[in-house]
Amino acid sequence: MKFHNLCIGTNGSFEVYQKITNLLGVNPNEEEGFEIWTYQVVTYEEDEYFDYINAFLNLLEPNFEKLKDLNIYQEDVTIWLFYEYEKQCSMSFNPQETKRLGESGVSLNIDCIKKEIYK
Repeated sequence: MKFHNLCIGTNGSFEVYQKITNLLGVNPNEEEGFEIWTYQVVTYEEDEYFDYINAFLNLLEPNFEKLKDLNIYQEDVTIWLFYEYEKQCSMSFNPQETKRLGESGVSLNIDCIKKEIYK
């Protein structure tokens, strides 16, 4: 299972949290508090590939200026992948998406978590 997250720091403001939701047009995960606005897409091994880097950048890039109006800058934004694996955690990135990610100034974090097998 993979948890694809778009995380945006809000400085704890509920008003900013709501404005991000309206601006990006997607609903965040329900969380306690409003420090970090998080939009999550969960995929499973049998699912078609979800191009999360480009999907999230498509949400962000047209709105960077409007986010700046909310005092949110690229360094406040992280794309974060939690990858639950059984045998091996491997992934690859194509040059276009890594170039685009680098040019956007958005951080990419990846956590690989070994799936616990319960018998």
